[in-house]
Amino acid sequence: MTVRILQNPWRLLLAINAAVIVGVFTHKIQLPPYVPYIHLLVDYHFGFIKRALIGAIVALFTDKVPVWSVFAIGGVTWLVTLGLYARLFQKSFGFTAKTLPLFVFMAGSPFFLKNFMHTLGHFDIYGCALAIILMLMPAGSLLFVATAALFSIVLVLIHHIHLLMYVPTIITIVVIRHYLACGLNRGNVAFGIVALAIVAALFFAAQFLGTMPVPEADFVAYLKTRMADPSRTDLLQFAYIWYQPLAKEISDTWGRLPHNILGVPVFALLIWLHTPLWRFFANLIGALASETHRRLVLAALIGISLAYLVMFAMVFDYSRWISNWAVCMFLILHAVKMLPAKHEAPLIPAEDRNTNIFGLILTVIPRVGIIRPF
Repeated sequence: MTVRILQNPWRLLLAINAAVIVGVFTHKIQLPPYVPYIHLLVDYHFGFIKRALIGAIVALFTDKVPVWSVFAIGGVTWLVTLGLYARLFQKSFGFTAKTLPLFVFMAGSPFFLKNFMHTLGHFDIYGCALAIILMLMPAGSLLFVATAALFSIVLVLIHHIHLLMYVPTIITIVVIRHYLACGLNRGNVAFGIVALAIVAALFFAAQFLGTMPVPEADFVAYLKTRMADPSRTDLLQFAYIWYQPLAKEISDTWGRLPHNILGVPVFALLIWLHTPLWRFFANLIGALASETHRRLVLAALIGISLAYLVMFAMVFDYSRWISNWAVCMFLILHAVKMLPAKHEAPLIPAEDRNTNIFGLILTVIPRVGIIRPF
């Protein structure tokens, strides 16, 4: 029995992943939600400002925001994302004994659901969830392109950094699912360009015109009126981010670079541990029936990676950025599976010793982190 489990441990690894996620959640709810909580307080009370959509939606339902709402809203969003991804995996590969290693390498990756649990309340997961919805909905009309544009607008209003974090992945999904499948014509190309221009204009408005227009003391005083417990002033210490210009963010990032760059070898190791998954991804691209499709997919992967490189130069939450980059790679893998192929790519082997070891190591790693590894 023991030998059989060691040879084919994937069901056990799936159960261990579930236990690890419960442990991460238990640890997370004991930590003060500094940044996630203040985002639930900020709305459009003082006019158009950046990072205010989530708080504005919360304000529609309650005047006073309790701290536990961070974990309630974040937890529901996490569960919805889990359900969406399970449906996407079922649609792309199905749940069988042969596909279980692939599911464990992606859903059980410390880059993905486990790290979203660790960053519970942060805005990253919304980009992932909306991208998955685009993968599941019909893509044969311009309604799909319009929905993708709407999702991108929502993400930029949640946080303008989504223009680099998930909008490039959304663009790739639109190109793969709509333009490559339906072809190019003057109407859909013009529609896509206009949609992209609107999203870009909104980003620049949020970045350069979305600064809080009142003194910080007035801003903090207003946030206290939105708190269920105004005595928790420690949760307002990040109010300065609504006043911080881009130049200051870049300066802080480069100031921390000598210390934060020490985590790069750890990120490289974590990426290397996914080697069986990357090998399958390469085989999936190689199996595409069209050389043009292969080149476009490779160009998209480079473009998405360059967007994350820009983020690394601007904001120092390196563990979050590398984790979301990996999630984007997982999503593009699913998109590639939807393209016509000349043959089936071989799945990750279920009884390969090295693959099992890599899967076990990734399973027991609880998360990657927010700024520095672990």
